[in-house]
Amino acid sequence: MHQLALGAQAFIGLFNEGGKTFMGMVTGIIPTLVVLITAVNALIKLIGEEKVNNFAKACTKNFITRYTIFPILAMFFLTNPMAYSFGRFLDEKYKPAFYDAAVSFAHPITGLFPHANAGELFVYMGIAAGITKLGLPIGDLAVRYFIVGVLVILIRGIVTERITAILLKQKASKNSKLTQGV
Repeated sequence: MHQLALGAQAFIGLFNEGGKTFMGMVTGIIPTLVVLITAVNALIKLIGEEKVNNFAKACTKNFITRYTIFPILAMFFLTNPMAYSFGRFLDEKYKPAFYDAAVSFAHPITGLFPHANAGELFVYMGIAAGITKLGLPIGDLAVRYFIVGVLVILIRGIVTERITAILLKQKASKNSKLTQGV
């Protein structure tokens, strides 16, 4: 009987902990995201949606700026995780690659611009502590981390864009065969 009572306590304890975690989010990141989303939407309305869309289109005309400048601006101005909402300015076929590039840049930007991904600053600081112990400057680390990050997001964006194109082509082919009765 005692084991059953302990089991019941453990069971409800799991949900109590989940509730505490949820309340932490409700009083932590969720209000921040709601305010950030509201501020970004207000800014877009003030500037003008057409102007913002035109600027975004200019940044995404070619694959180099689409997977370097655009994710960098998104991560710098909107920070992680709101940066991914910049995908709304892209054609559907580019959204997976943009997301891949942006999420891959969430850590490399941290050394130079800690506000962009403050939640993961401990990763960079751990690496920086090792560099400092070696007597090396962490500024060089931050710049190298950033540059390598830009190269990685460019490569990931290009590869993911190509994979997406192949998958979309396969899907269109299957849909075409289905509509033709094959």
